[in-house]
Amino acid sequence: YRDYVSLDLDDYVSLINAPTTDKPYGKTYTVQYLGNVRGGKAVSYLNLPIEDLKKAAIRQMQDGKAVWFGCDVGQSSDQKSGMMALDTYDLENLFSTTFLMDKAQRLDYGESLMTHAMVLTGVNLDEEGKPDRWRVENSWGEEPGEKGFFVMSDDWFNEFTYQIVVNVKYLSEEQRQMLKIEPIVLKPWDPMGSLAL
Repeated sequence: YRDYVSLDLDDYVSLINAPTTDKPYGKTYTVQYLGNVRGGKAVSYLNLPIEDLKKAAIRQMQDGKAVWFGCDVGQSSDQKSGMMALDTYDLENLFSTTFLMDKAQRLDYGESLMTHAMVLTGVNLDEEGKPDRWRVENSWGEEPGEKGFFVMSDDWFNEFTYQIVVNVKYLSEEQRQMLKIEPIVLKPWDPMGSLAL
């Protein structure tokens, strides 16, 4: 590993966006029984608002480094076109109903959780420097999307991205201090443990 990979994995942190009442922002979390290496380092997550995840991801990509992320890829995404957007399908008209759950409710009621990991490789910033779409590299081969790349709307990122892994240097000093807090242990079935990273 040391001969071929120049990354010091201790420099990387896992950030989550779990806006549920049982997971206050600014706290660290771990999942009971998570981890597959005896005596290994426990998996720990720092829960932050979604805008903080975006800022860290953008900073890392501006330094030329891709960002690993975990999401619910089956929600409002189309493999053939490679689109991940809230308006991919007009389900409300199709089923003559409205879908009122927000991100926290979807997590609480098991309607959404992390199902897949991919890599953010680019972002388009508008005139005000805000992201409006993201470039995603998937692992499903060349066929889905454009040679394996997808376009994710920023609204989709808000609703269905739950986790990113970034270098700790892209966090604020306040966020780095939060990492020192003893993690709160979540139950083994908590949705934040579904990708196990």
